Amino acid sequence: MSAPFRFPRFFVTSPNPCPYLPGKFERKVFTELSGPHAAELNDALGRIGFRRSQSVAYRPSCPDCHACVSMRVVADEWQPSGTQKRILKRNRDLEVTACRPWSTDEQFQLLRRYLSARHPGGGMSNMDEMDYADMVEQTPVNTQIIEYREPRKGFAPGRLIGACLTDTQCDGLSMIYSFYDADHEERPSLGSFIIMDHIQRARAAGLPYVYLGYWVRGSRRMAYKARFQPVERLGGDGWERFEPEQDG
Repeated sequence: MSAPFRFPRFFVTSPNPCPYLPGKFERKVFTELSGPHAAELNDALGRIGFRRSQSVAYRPSCPDCHACVSMRVVADEWQPSGTQKRILKRNRDLEVTACRPWSTDEQFQLLRRYLSARHPGGGMSNMDEMDYADMVEQTPVNTQIIEYREPRKGFAPGRLIGACLTDTQCDGLSMIYSFYDADHEERPSLGSFIIMDHIQRARAAGLPYVYLGYWVRGSRRMAYKARFQPVERLGGDGWERFEPEQDG
């Protein structure tokens, strides 16, 4: 094992306003993912709560707040609720394709509509085509972009209504970023469907977990991540089962 993998250099960002909790400030610790062991390093850091963004792995490092908690679904044990079964049934006709990490204008336009509907004025709202291409294509690990399309009519592919940038790690799928048609009247809850599709993909690949990123205590925007039981969160003693009604 080489020294660059065993001893990565870590850096800390300056404090910035928290996008999830008003009045709070966020700070992140990060390191570069590069070299022949980038995938191994990303796997190891993912197990202790880091997330990937392009060629950087990061995690929150806020001295006065610990609201951000890493969360993952236990894929083999997950059973859909009644509501989730209805979402699966409603979207079972979608054509789902795992594509190489290559950005398209169709994806970018869908992202712009998603951000306008769900995160207006957010940190990603000013992304242009080049920023999006960097997000998708700058990856030192095994990455795909999963596309979700309406059924095709004739020979033309169906309309793109969802996508997810996804890393395959040694112990699971890591959902880096998903976006979808948030105003689709006939297909509400597309975000939940994309998560459930990833759980099924992890099962089929023999991978135990689906990493959902950070659940933020006190943020309604993140509450959905606790609905895919059983889920685990990363605490001081490692990964532990978590049910939201047990959280104070």
